[in-house]
Amino acid sequence: MRVGIDATCWANGRGYGRFTREIVTAMARCAPDVQFICFLDPKSAACFELRAPNVSQALVSTAAAPSEAASAGGNRSLGDMLRMNRAVAREKLDVFFSPSVYTYFPLPTGLPALVTIHDAIAERFPELTLPSRRARLFWRIKTWVALRQARKILTVSTYAAREVSQVHGVPLDRIAIAVEAPSRAYKPSNDSAAIAGAAEAVGVPANGAWFTYVGGFNPHKNVPAIIRAHARLAREMGPRAPYLLLVGTLDADVFHGDQAAIRMEIDAAQTSALVRWTGFVEDDRLALLHSGAIALLLPSASEGFGLPAVEAAACDTPVIGTKESPLPELLDGGGIFIGPDDETALLSAMRRLAADPALQSQMGARAGVRARALSWDHAAEACLAAIREVAA
Repeated sequence: MRVGIDATCWANGRGYGRFTREIVTAMARCAPDVQFICFLDPKSAACFELRAPNVSQALVSTAAAPSEAASAGGNRSLGDMLRMNRAVAREKLDVFFSPSVYTYFPLPTGLPALVTIHDAIAERFPELTLPSRRARLFWRIKTWVALRQARKILTVSTYAAREVSQVHGVPLDRIAIAVEAPSRAYKPSNDSAAIAGAAEAVGVPANGAWFTYVGGFNPHKNVPAIIRAHARLAREMGPRAPYLLLVGTLDADVFHGDQAAIRMEIDAAQTSALVRWTGFVEDDRLALLHSGAIALLLPSASEGFGLPAVEAAACDTPVIGTKESPLPELLDGGGIFIGPDDETALLSAMRRLAADPALQSQMGARAGVRARALSWDHAAEACLAAIREVAA
């Protein structure tokens, strides 16, 4: 079987890119009898490190990188999408797999396709994710075309499947689920010196405590609520107040962000001395920061999966996360789960874990067990089963 893959999201530093890299790599490992043809633009080709006998590359010269042109404020040219379409048509494929609707492009007529829709956040919260009517229109058109060309939809959790079904009117029996997993880099560390060194590198002094937030600085992530809850906790704890690490790229995020609103909250709370903007942090160093953290904070309006939380959990770190996600089920017993608009509950959860190391350790250990039960190989097998069904 010859499977075409849209690998132009390979260069994306957020969850879409992580999903693409992990699941394609795992599928190549799990299905040596399947030939995978990965369609790449120059930017994704430059960082495409997968080397396997059953993986080949098809380089398409696009005027702009799809992972950037498909951003919240951009759009892809008809010429680039036509070049991708023609490149796919030249290959004799049995089926095509799009790891994300984000970089989806119209496929040759009649080619069986499996398309991944990670969540329904853009549809449920358009004003928080897509900044203009034009951006919302392009997103709706792209998703509409993808839904009609795909024989089956893939998503990443039962929570996301329900959301996609309700929002797009897709029957649940037409949706397959490939549950994400933490990368192998995320594991607990007992190396106190290495943890302290990673913390000092981002501005946390020796013997300091910290919470982590990891992700984009997009409105639906509710980072201003984190700032307010952290400020109240800092006033309560005085000299023992924990730091807050805001981990994520500051200048290379293609999604709709609002750093200005977050910085205004920090200024209003007068907690700039306790908040650290780390920028992008590599996986190995981030695993150390997680290992030493009180908890990972993710009180988003919604998460189709919540991969940063699961990666932190794999480091034996408890999670304070949104109920509007699969996290309460995935990490059952490994954290405290709250309504996304409940800042009182967010503060209470932060207070409990900061004040109770035994509870923190107990929840962290449970979080680790739950997170390490997840596997990219299992996700790959689910995805391959869906691909074979679509190709049949």
